[in-house]
Amino acid sequence: MHMFVGLGNPGPKYTGNRHNIGFMALERIAEDHGFAPWKGKFQGSVTEGRLGTAKVLLLKPETFMNLSGQSVGEAMRFYKLTPANITVFHDELDLAPGKARVKQGGGHAGHNGLRSIHQHIGPDYERVRLGIGHPGHKDAVAGYVLRDFAKAEQNWLDDLLRGISDGAAKLAEGDAGKFMNAVALRVAPPRSSTSKPAKQDNTPKAETPVDEDTRNPMQKLMDKFK
Repeated sequence: MHMFVGLGNPGPKYTGNRHNIGFMALERIAEDHGFAPWKGKFQGSVTEGRLGTAKVLLLKPETFMNLSGQSVGEAMRFYKLTPANITVFHDELDLAPGKARVKQGGGHAGHNGLRSIHQHIGPDYERVRLGIGHPGHKDAVAGYVLRDFAKAEQNWLDDLLRGISDGAAKLAEGDAGKFMNAVALRVAPPRSSTSKPAKQDNTPKAETPVDEDTRNPMQKLMDKFK
């Protein structure tokens, strides 16, 4: 079994927050792939299903972000999993909005949810870093991550979540490369060869030639009275 963990805060107050993009990713996967209804367990909400050939547990810790590791550790022990069986989806300030990166192990970079998971299961788990951008100053971070995604951000957010769902089976099967390809096809689709934009022709247009008047003054005068 593989376990996908989405990080966020519980309750309607936080549903649309940037900090909850991990919850959003799991909810899209569960909806698109016909997972069982969510139920309360392991200090969180869980559902089970299949992604490709893999049996997968989806877990949304409901301990609030700073204590996410309690829920993850409890579920991991119950199913006798190792950190190698766990993938955590979380918001990432240091990636541009709409970008996604897969990372194996490493530090928590100050993310409170990851810090808590480190404390309970160690650092050797997989992460899917979901870019939300940075507000520009560290003092603005807390307010920024706890605000809802703006209306103007909904298009790229939807593309990113769809891409995650498209590639979820490959990620569960251990193929991070094909997962990233699926995300890229949603957030940066290739242009169709049959719909190339018309090439603009900037070549100066030749002026219509004007015949030179070779008549002498007498002929011009006589032509006026014809």
